[in-house]
Amino acid sequence: MSTKKAGSDTGVREALVSRIAGRHFGRPGGLLPALHAIQDELGHIPPEAVPTVASVFNISRAEVHGVISFYHLFRTTPPGRRTLYLCRAEACQAMGARALEKHTKQRLGIGFHETTADRRISLEPIYCLGNCACSPAVMIDDFVYGRVTPERLDALLEEG
Repeated sequence: MSTKKAGSDTGVREALVSRIAGRHFGRPGGLLPALHAIQDELGHIPPEAVPTVASVFNISRAEVHGVISFYHLFRTTPPGRRTLYLCRAEACQAMGARALEKHTKQRLGIGFHETTADRRISLEPIYCLGNCACSPAVMIDDFVYGRVTPERLDALLEEG
């Protein structure tokens, strides 16, 4: 089921969330895989899914919310069409990632874990892309780029 189809009808989405959570209930540590599966299916974990997940797992809404808010990879809003990950590891920091971060946030008008108003780009921190020799590094969707300057980042963002 695609994100658009699942997100268009609250009743369908609630049933989907309940089915997914039910598949993971009873497994040791089943809450995390359930939340990942919900996000994989819907693109995010909508706030209205929290009571359903809590009910299936027989835990409080606060517990579910606590898990969602603790792990940075969980999203509570739909992602942008593209995701820009900025590396925040030490090697990238030493090679100018802080300036690149400042430029990116100003250019896009958003901070980390946010999406531009036109839903074009979501901005996420990441803590090592394994491209340390070519710092600073970014990843746009599934592609890693090294030696990224503010100008190069602007060009990469214009390409997509």
